[in-house]
Amino acid sequence: MRSRTVDIAVADGRDTSQHLDEDWKAKAAQPQDAFGDEEFAEVKYKTLTWWQGGLLLVAETISLGILSLPAAVAKLGLAPAIIILVGLGLLASYTGYVIGQYKIRHPHISSIADAGEVLMGRFGRELFTFANILFLVFIMASHLLTFTVAMNTITRHATCSLVFGIVGMIISLILSLPRTLKKVSWLSMISFASIVGAVFITMVAVGVQHKGKLVEATTTPSLVTGFTSAANIVFSFSTHNTFFTFIAELSDPSDFPKSLALLQIIDISIYVIAAVVIYRFAGPGVASPALGSAGTLISKIAYGVALPTIAIAGVIVGHVAAKLIYLRVFANTDRMHKRDWIAIGSWVGICVGLWVIAWVIASAIPVFSNLLSLIVSLFASWFSFVFTGAFWFHMNRGRWFSSPTKILLTCVNLFSICVGLVLCGLGLYTSGKAIHDDKSSASFSCADNSG
Repeated sequence: MRSRTVDIAVADGRDTSQHLDEDWKAKAAQPQDAFGDEEFAEVKYKTLTWWQGGLLLVAETISLGILSLPAAVAKLGLAPAIIILVGLGLLASYTGYVIGQYKIRHPHISSIADAGEVLMGRFGRELFTFANILFLVFIMASHLLTFTVAMNTITRHATCSLVFGIVGMIISLILSLPRTLKKVSWLSMISFASIVGAVFITMVAVGVQHKGKLVEATTTPSLVTGFTSAANIVFSFSTHNTFFTFIAELSDPSDFPKSLALLQIIDISIYVIAAVVIYRFAGPGVASPALGSAGTLISKIAYGVALPTIAIAGVIVGHVAAKLIYLRVFANTDRMHKRDWIAIGSWVGICVGLWVIAWVIASAIPVFSNLLSLIVSLFASWFSFVFTGAFWFHMNRGRWFSSPTKILLTCVNLFSICVGLVLCGLGLYTSGKAIHDDKSSASFSCADNSG
């Protein structure tokens, strides 16, 4: 566009300097993304291909959530659980697409915090930053908790659960040290193979060990049980708060729909298959996490195979959390592109602080399904459904009822917001009551949490 303006001006015999000056000012006035010009940078961030971004999303999403699904199906009944699984998967696909549109509309957005500033000004930036970091740290904590469950299962509780949590924290910290998502993306393939392998082993094992138990099409769970189970399903789709960070590091942000499609096709398919098959054979008493339903020996094998994804998926989340803070500190400076002591030391210090906090949370709420439900209620309900609806209304202000298509999308986004608000309100009550009533939820305990 710039060269064409110059050519036309020259052809018309006009002064090109004025046009160049106006063009430069217009470009300079546009907000720039936090990474800036990386042509001569030592550390380059905007290097992900769409399939690498998709694999990162798959590795982050298909991890802990899938382990709680069979128990959720058992408590809700087969028919309601499948409807919720598929329905929420489709809604999550749409709201993820809205995030991609919002990023294209506002190219400078590099994180959910930037999106919050576009939506609500300085207050939105601070609110989204604080809430997103808390959300990510809670997810990191859930991975550390699963690591302790896995180690207790594999070793038959060979030592204090707190020690296993510290070991998991150290491993996760070390794997979080690369500063670019492209380097972390290679771990995502290991993570995906790990969780698929573990779930496949569990499905085969329960199929061999059990001839199948009575499947209940519907059940009548209590409000706490039913809503906690539904929240566990929501958690399996609740990675929207990281999407802006992934898109920002794509070499071509317009490729994000491809990454999103790869994610949603894989996760919906695997979720439905794994949840239904394991519930069909393990029955109403299926464990959460589900890997514990295959018997002592197979559970050890399955958890051993799942260890990479338990660690790596948490590492990806930890990387996004650290990147949010790192960008806030060094945005629009050349420091973040350097390999000096300040840049590297700051990154390491941020990672250490986040993983220590995550370990504290994991030790304070040592019950897997209850922790997931609390995370969904406090954070996922807003980032995956409420705020995405708000993004759409912000992009289309003044045109909500301008055509039949817009009216339909207005209804869809209103529905998304309502889903998020219900998940938050009822979820906080039910998860809080579940944590209070669970006698096995002693905080900072050395007890075996694999049962």
